[in-house]
Amino acid sequence: MIKPLFQNILVAVNGSQTSIHAAMYGIMMAKQYHLNMKVVYVVDTATLKQLTLSKFFVADESADYESNLTDDGEHSLKYIGDLAKQKGVKIETEMRKGAVWSEIVTAAESFEANLILIGANEEKQYGVSHHNVVSVSRSEIIASASCSVLVVRQPKIEQMFKLC
Repeated sequence: MIKPLFQNILVAVNGSQTSIHAAMYGIMMAKQYHLNMKVVYVVDTATLKQLTLSKFFVADESADYESNLTDDGEHSLKYIGDLAKQKGVKIETEMRKGAVWSEIVTAAESFEANLILIGANEEKQYGVSHHNVVSVSRSEIIASASCSVLVVRQPKIEQMFKLC
């Protein structure tokens, strides 16, 4: 018998609408194809450390920002967990700290993911992405992952999600 292409999918989320859409897409895939799914949020402490070292942040600001990111991550993971529950899909969630791309790739390897789902680029204003760090992380994930990476650009994903 031929082994399925995907058994374990990992979704990288950062709280953005496009990452929530990637999670919705993953939930639909997990439901339809009976896949194991893990959702990972990374608190980008690597960038915070760089900003502190370059004196863009003082240590207190960095700690406050890290705390806010952690709160956002917990909120995002709970929200996605609730979405999965609504569709009868069991998922794992995990929060990590470090460099986003490195932590996502490491999480995918430890989960033995066959596919990583990531959200598409955020809307651009004046030709510049508001989330430059996210764009760099996305490129690094694609370049470094040992499994396939799918950038979710599904139009009308929320309507599709409601119907599944």
